[in-house]
Amino acid sequence: MAGEGDTRRCRQCLLREMTNENDYYESVKRYRATLPPKKRTPDEIYEARLARCKSCSALENGTCRECGCYVEMRAARQDIHCPVERW
Repeated sequence: MAGEGDTRRCRQCLLREMTNENDYYESVKRYRATLPPKKRTPDEIYEARLARCKSCSALENGTCRECGCYVEMRAARQDIHCPVERW
């Protein structure tokens, strides 16, 4: 993880793991909590998706370099899928 004031990028980190990005992660949690149950990915599947993102070389600083999304937001919805078909 990059430290505060550090210009390095955090490769293969999720927003929830980056202490200087907690405001963004709080937005992710609110977004996921307000999704209708039919659209929200169940917890177990959500965590499995994020685990796959963590092992992907396209993950950088909580963002997918393939599509530009925050992976935690994309993984939260059942009807949205990975742009490189990892889940």
